[in-house]
Amino acid sequence: MEYPARTIARANRALRCAPFDLDLFVEMQFSSVALSAIAGEAGVEHHYTLKVLPEFAVEHHLLWLIQVGVLRREVDGQGLTDSFRLTPLGRQLVERWQHQSSRTLYAPTWGDRLLNFLRRWLRLPL
Repeated sequence: MEYPARTIARANRALRCAPFDLDLFVEMQFSSVALSAIAGEAGVEHHYTLKVLPEFAVEHHLLWLIQVGVLRREVDGQGLTDSFRLTPLGRQLVERWQHQSSRTLYAPTWGDRLLNFLRRWLRLPL
């Protein structure tokens, strides 16, 4: 599936600015990951985060990634669950990253952080 360049750039920036490790997104390619597996000590133990993050903060970041089109919430017979997985756009980005040799390529610049902040908090169409 083809996405506009601006959509890919925005999603790429949002992923790189999120406080999650590539391992989380690789896992989300194949299965859904529960919020409880990402938040707190479990996130560090699973190599999903580099530091302990409270559940509220994790959910807040995941919801932003849903808004930019990278993630989706899992649904079961009773409705939404607390599990997340990648969308086709998210899969494309993670597959590209996996083929690159250095994880430092994922580190956001200050410009990336500023643009992500403006898009996220002010909802500006940048």
